[in-house]
Amino acid sequence: MRFLRRSMVFLASLATLIGATVFLASPAQAATSCSGTVTYSDTVSRSGSVIGELVIYYNTSNGGTNSACFYHRGVSYGVAASTSIQIYRCSQTSGIGQVCTPTQNSLPDDGNYAYYAGPVGVTGTANNCVAAIGGIIWGGHDYYIETGRRGC
Repeated sequence: MRFLRRSMVFLASLATLIGATVFLASPAQAATSCSGTVTYSDTVSRSGSVIGELVIYYNTSNGGTNSACFYHRGVSYGVAASTSIQIYRCSQTSGIGQVCTPTQNSLPDDGNYAYYAGPVGVTGTANNCVAAIGGIIWGGHDYYIETGRRGC
């Protein structure tokens, strides 16, 4: 009985340590919401009908915080589908639409959602560009938006 109790304490301690290590090694994830000033918005369509929209928001907290969401639109609204979003802080301070060299990234949010994926966010963006990628699998096809540098 004593061995079982010691084993349980050891396993609980090990699980806590592993969990803390995984947490510390994770990319930065800002406390965000899909709100603020819209700095970028683009839609993706299928057969001429909009099915999704990627939106990037900005607010001044934490040295500048950008967040992003990928929304279901049109026929995909309210219908569960594989949807994803991720945002990056770029090392660059100019060059709208160009390739981003990430210095920080959010954790991706991907799952089977009916309304939107996100919010995901990065901080310290007041003097840097950001970039995001988001999309939806609809009708067996991938539809995605890759923004390039924005908010510079």
